[in-house]
Amino acid sequence: MASHSQVLVEEKSSARIVTLNRPKQLNALSFQMISRLLQLFLAYEEDPSVKLVILKGQGRAFCAGGDVSAVVRDIEQGNWRLGAKFFSDEYMLNYVMATYSKTQVSVLNGIVMGGGAGVSVHGRFRIATENTLFAMPETVLGLFPDVGASYFLSRLPGFFGEYVGLTGARLDGAEMLACGLATHYLPSTRLTALEAELCRVDSSDPTFVSTILDAYTQNPHLKQQSAYHRLDVIDRCFSGRTVEEIIAALEREATHGGDDWLSATISALKKASPASLKISLRSIREGRVQGVGQCLSREYRMVCHVLKGDISKDFVEGCRAILIDKDKNPKWEPWRLEEMKDRMVEQYFKRVEEEEDLKLPPRKKLPALAMAKL
Repeated sequence: MASHSQVLVEEKSSARIVTLNRPKQLNALSFQMISRLLQLFLAYEEDPSVKLVILKGQGRAFCAGGDVSAVVRDIEQGNWRLGAKFFSDEYMLNYVMATYSKTQVSVLNGIVMGGGAGVSVHGRFRIATENTLFAMPETVLGLFPDVGASYFLSRLPGFFGEYVGLTGARLDGAEMLACGLATHYLPSTRLTALEAELCRVDSSDPTFVSTILDAYTQNPHLKQQSAYHRLDVIDRCFSGRTVEEIIAALEREATHGGDDWLSATISALKKASPASLKISLRSIREGRVQGVGQCLSREYRMVCHVLKGDISKDFVEGCRAILIDKDKNPKWEPWRLEEMKDRMVEQYFKRVEEEEDLKLPPRKKLPALAMAKL
């Protein structure tokens, strides 16, 4: 097993098993890890002896997101563009995975958040287990669901993507399978046997991998309190044109006989950064009619404004409150939704002065599934 310390690589016949290896940090993606993954995935695509890539995480997480605390340090030292380079490379990796010509199987046996979704959900197959915990918690950090989330969240059933993206709601493996974020589900005790069988597939045809996964997969029951049972309420409320309309609709539902889920959902929205909520909703709505490359390019413009802090400094404040000081008491600016004006939201979607747009790598010989995403 070749070790690049934070990313481990194992060669098994025509398969490559790539393991994220920062277990103490829940495999949070460092700049070094992103660069290494991009290098590996591009090299495997050109190597005819590689037919399958399996991506997994060491320990109890697949990947808990990008290592944003390092980015915050760059901002505080007056160098937000270093942080922009981190996101630029991360989004390029997401794009390569979304348009990958070979089969990627991601084993989501643990925590999958933010950037962890970016390196898995774009791939062909995503395996959830009883240990899977998924969330896009960016709005409580003063960020927005990025890594191409405006593409994949906007394609979930109804307005479930808006619900997941705005509230940071946590989903288990069964819910991931039900909404389409995962393609397969199986007990973690079966993963070793599955991996051995996948490594014996000496073909780049994804139907062979699909047949094996289908033989292993199970159809788990959604827990009784699952938000997925509430798609009708979610669609009624999260189809609102604005964040204010969404919250008002939820509060109306609560007056007709509220419950814990409704109050938790309203509370989650009221705790999040008003700036983040407004740009996130617009981003997901735009993502519904854009290809994955357009989504990532737009998200890069947005993240440059977030890092520069020219409209709001909520990202640094959110990371301070949640990740650094951990007082969970962020002082958002603007503080109220109505103070986050449309013209301020509009700014996030324009190119930052003196900053180039995201340059996505050219892709060739794309399979039909990848072509459909462009």
